[in-house]
Amino acid sequence: MGEVPDTMRVAVLRGVHDVMLEQRPVPEPGPGEVLVQVLAVGTCGSDVHYYEHGRIGDFVVRQPLVLGHEPSGVVVARGPDTTGHDIGQRVALEPGVPCARCAQCGLGRYNLCPGMRFFGTPPIDGAFCEYVTLRAEFAHAVPDRLTDEAAGLLEPLSVGVWACRKARVQPGSRVLITGAGPIGLVAVQAARAFGASEIVVTDVNARRLRVAAELGATGTIDVAAYSLADAGYEPDVLLECSGAPAATAEAIRLVGRAGRVVLVGMGGDELTLPLAHLQRYEIELTGTFRYANTWPAAIALASGGDVDLDRLVTHRFGLAEVEQALTIGNRDSSVLKAVVRPDA
Repeated sequence: MGEVPDTMRVAVLRGVHDVMLEQRPVPEPGPGEVLVQVLAVGTCGSDVHYYEHGRIGDFVVRQPLVLGHEPSGVVVARGPDTTGHDIGQRVALEPGVPCARCAQCGLGRYNLCPGMRFFGTPPIDGAFCEYVTLRAEFAHAVPDRLTDEAAGLLEPLSVGVWACRKARVQPGSRVLITGAGPIGLVAVQAARAFGASEIVVTDVNARRLRVAAELGATGTIDVAAYSLADAGYEPDVLLECSGAPAATAEAIRLVGRAGRVVLVGMGGDELTLPLAHLQRYEIELTGTFRYANTWPAAIALASGGDVDLDRLVTHRFGLAEVEQALTIGNRDSSVLKAVVRPDA
């Protein structure tokens, strides 16, 4: 590896619609940490939301913030007492570091840790930069057959894996996925890998529905042209990935007896539910918040060919073009996943 410089370029969100490139010192890895040169970072809807609104719920951008929480890179230095990674090891970064001391961490639910420090979530800086530090156990080694971009997109794949685990998708499951954005598309592939026999996907974007079919959906419904209520489909599992309240309520009404509904997409703060249907059919309904202990499975699925993450990448930008990466969806309807390449 080359010598690590003293300073690095960083794309900083200074306010709504205001991203600037700055120079900052390269961070020093502490005990148990590694220093990672960032090679690829996927952009996420939450990054876009912070750029456009300066907040998501209770998370408010009150000071300059570095976005980006879907990174991959290569280990270039280790802090004191750090083991497990050789210099030059390619890694996918699990971007949330829990406290490891609270009750939720003790129960293995570290995604619910109240002290979680998550990349790109105020006030924690993310990975739209050239170097980051991270606790070594959250820098997951990846095989050479995974591209840098696919390694970064293990983060959204982990969302899909977690949703399928929460929904108990298993061989023979009939799954309905509402929303064919990047999360819906990884959920399609995760559900297929978990053994689902039927996977029906809905969206208003015909192009995205074609990609869903290419990636393993057994059926698609363009809800801009057809009513979901008339589809005659009764799934065991609903993975709601659109975040659209009306779509959610309509889809829940299709779920069969003893079915499971997992809310993955982030929409409004409140949702009107078809309560009579939920009660009469004894449907389980749960939310999801990120993931826990999913990276080994995600790496295995992607490296083994069960999931194609490179297919999701439609646009690439350099670090000086982060603002363009965050706004490309307003200019190009073909976008699925824009990736920032700090080395470009």
